[in-house]
Amino acid sequence: MVFSSLVFIFRFLPIVLGIYYLVPYKLKNFVLLIASLFFYSWGEAKYFVIMLTCIVVNYLAALLIEYNRKRLWLSRLMLIIALVVSLGMLFFFKYTNFFINNINSLFGTSFDTLKNIVMPLGISFYTFQTLSYTVDVYRGKVTADKNFIRVGAFVTLFPQLIAGPIVLYTDVDKELKSRKLSLLQIQEGVRIFIFGLGKKVLIANNVGALWDEVVRLGFANVSTPLAWLGIIAFSLQIYFDFSGYSQMAIGMGKMMGFEFPDNFNLPYIAKSMTEFWRRWHITLGAWFREYLYIPLGGNRCKPARMYFNLFVVWFCTGFWHGASWNFIIWGMFFYVLIVMERATGFKGWLDKSRVVSHIYVVGLLILSWSIFAIEDLGQLGLFWSRLFSIQMGTD
Repeated sequence: MVFSSLVFIFRFLPIVLGIYYLVPYKLKNFVLLIASLFFYSWGEAKYFVIMLTCIVVNYLAALLIEYNRKRLWLSRLMLIIALVVSLGMLFFFKYTNFFINNINSLFGTSFDTLKNIVMPLGISFYTFQTLSYTVDVYRGKVTADKNFIRVGAFVTLFPQLIAGPIVLYTDVDKELKSRKLSLLQIQEGVRIFIFGLGKKVLIANNVGALWDEVVRLGFANVSTPLAWLGIIAFSLQIYFDFSGYSQMAIGMGKMMGFEFPDNFNLPYIAKSMTEFWRRWHITLGAWFREYLYIPLGGNRCKPARMYFNLFVVWFCTGFWHGASWNFIIWGMFFYVLIVMERATGFKGWLDKSRVVSHIYVVGLLILSWSIFAIEDLGQLGLFWSRLFSIQMGTD
């Protein structure tokens, strides 16, 4: 899927940009929408209708909310419909088999899982983007856009569709309506794109080969030093891969006149887990804070309620990354650490430390990435046994 997306970018991006630059301004959003839909169909044509449904439902819901603000019940109904449809599609494609498998394991039933179900390209990202638009219209932060082309272009922006950053309507609403392009801006976009591509192709792909080799050998057959080298390699791979894709998206956006938000800010230099998550996947953290944590009450409540709010956010953060228990455990891993840092004042001490804080963060991050990388919990336990015992490996 990702490979297919890269093929599209290198094969068609020059053509798309050429047409985009040549057409008059009033047609640029249309060209962007068509190119984005073609990009989406290039990866998975059969799921084209899923994205289109998500766009249409949220577009109509936002308009009905805008025109019926005095009818609060109708505005709320439209918001609920948008939430149910958008999150329902995400749940169906991403989590249905997870729940079927767990129900079968828990109750001894034998419900059949859905065969040949594939998660639509970018659904985790564009679902959050469309919902942010409808929720912001409901809140009165933005005015519902009557122009379907603009809304569609916002949802389908192909530069950041597959790996973020998560772009809110408030980030680009002005640029969708009026944006200027300059040669300097295009040059800067090309520079950022090439830098991100280098991180992905030259660093992530190559350093990740060591982790792939560890997986190929099997955790039972690797030595303790090789296990550590492997998971360190994965820690570097996931950063350079993800941040590389984000920079490619930001660069392509800049080439088209958009200023997408930064998604990474040197996360591995953080002195605490709290700081790490202000630097890692910044747009996802901002989305959960704005649309889940704050509506739940945020930190404007009693400590017990605040910690519950954090629990919900971190459960959802882990579950958003994948339909498997290891991702939920991964989210809970960070929840425990962040609560500990906040409740004990440990973060204040870490902020003053110059060495121990970095050892603390990097060491625990390496362990967290092993949870993230290994879905089979039995294999995860075996891998940790290799990490924390002296094993020379087998031939």
